[in-house]
Amino acid sequence: MKQLKITLIAALLLISMSMKEAGGISWMDFNSGYEMAKKKKKLMLVDVYTDWCGWCKRMDRDAYEKSEIIEFVGKSFVAIKFNPEAPGSYKYEGKNYNGQELAGVIGNYQINGYPATVFMNPKTKKSELMIGYKNGVQLQPVLEEMVNKLGGK
Repeated sequence: MKQLKITLIAALLLISMSMKEAGGISWMDFNSGYEMAKKKKKLMLVDVYTDWCGWCKRMDRDAYEKSEIIEFVGKSFVAIKFNPEAPGSYKYEGKNYNGQELAGVIGNYQINGYPATVFMNPKTKKSELMIGYKNGVQLQPVLEEMVNKLGGK
């Protein structure tokens, strides 16, 4: 009986996760996203967050779950979720970094709070940093500006 409950819970979690992913932004980890952006010649949107950041969670809800943001990000960016406090090794420009080191490098050592969003063109190496929370209405013009500024499609 206990095994059946565990199996049922696991199945429900998988279903709910796949339903959410099907209608939302397809977030990638940094290593995979960076390689994908180079391959597809797309801009990167790197959502730099932490698990304890309330404003990060709110931005996920108020911006990244909005249909117009989901559509624009999917068309114009490779979307990457990056927690610099999580353990892991990241490869960028031929060098290996831990999370804090990578956050410093991609954020030009300017990240002083969360959420932070790094917009990058992996081909030209141009990047722009946005610190702080934005809701969907506030984020949309920023996304458009970054595509124009960084040379996206």
